[in-house]
Amino acid sequence: MSVRTVGLDVGPEGRTGHGGSPSLAVPDYWWYRVRAELLRTVFEPWVRSPQWVLDVGSADGPSVGWLCARGRKVSIDIDPRGLTANGVCGDALALPFADGSFDIVAAFDVIEHLAPEALALGELTRVLRPGGVLLLSVPAYQWAWSDHDVANGHHRRYTRPRLTQAVTATGLDIRRVTYGFAGVFPLFAAERMASRFRLRRRGPRGDHTAPADIVTVPTVSPALDRLLCRLSRLDARLLPRIDLPFGSSVFLAAAKPERTAR
Repeated sequence: MSVRTVGLDVGPEGRTGHGGSPSLAVPDYWWYRVRAELLRTVFEPWVRSPQWVLDVGSADGPSVGWLCARGRKVSIDIDPRGLTANGVCGDALALPFADGSFDIVAAFDVIEHLAPEALALGELTRVLRPGGVLLLSVPAYQWAWSDHDVANGHHRRYTRPRLTQAVTATGLDIRRVTYGFAGVFPLFAAERMASRFRLRRRGPRGDHTAPADIVTVPTVSPALDRLLCRLSRLDARLLPRIDLPFGSSVFLAAAKPERTAR
C-alpha cells in the first residue's frame, strides 16, 4: 500500500475546522459503548478476513475496537488527538492513499461532517479495492436537526433512502442498510422535539451557533445509563435477523464491484 502526501490547511493547534469527537473526552459514554456493539452486529458478516482496513475519523476509537483484530488497520483523522497506532493526520476529502488500497473502509459518523458529500464518498470509494466493502454510520432524520448538530460541525442528517441513493451514485452495490438505536428512539425523538420547542421560544440563536472543538455530551446518571443500554439490547437482538424501520442512526454496508464496466 502506498501513501501520498496531502497538503492540509492546519490551524495553530494542528486542526482544521471542527475539532475532535466527544469520545476523546468520554470514551466510556453509553452511546459509544452501545454503538460499538450495534456496529459489530450489523457489519461483522461483511468484514470477513481483510488484509488492510482503513478507519476514517479515528477519533471515535471506542466504536471500532472490534475491527482492530481484522487485518492491518490504518487510521486517519484531521485532528491529531484522534490518531491511533499507524495513524495518519489527513483530510477525508483528499485521502493520502493510492487507489484500491483497502479491503475495508470504515467511516462511522464521518460523512455528515464533510462537504461536498459526493467528493467525500468518492474518496472513500476510490481507496477501496475491487470487492472491498465500505461501512458507514450517519445520524438520522433532518427533522431531528438541533444546535447539537451545529456544535458537532454537521452538514446534514440522513434517512435510509437518502444514504442509499448517495452511496449508489458512487457505483457501489448496497449489501445492507438499516436504522439503529430503535430501542431508545422514542426518548431521542422526544428530546429533539423538546429541543426544537426551546429553540423557537428563545429565538434563532441557539446554544451553539458555530462548531465546537469538542462537544460536551449530556450528563447521564448511572440509572439512566443502565436504562439506555437495556433498551438498546432490543436492537442487538433484532439486527442479526431484520433491518430496523426507524432509529436515530443509519448503518450501511456496500461493496465495490469486482470489475468496473468500461
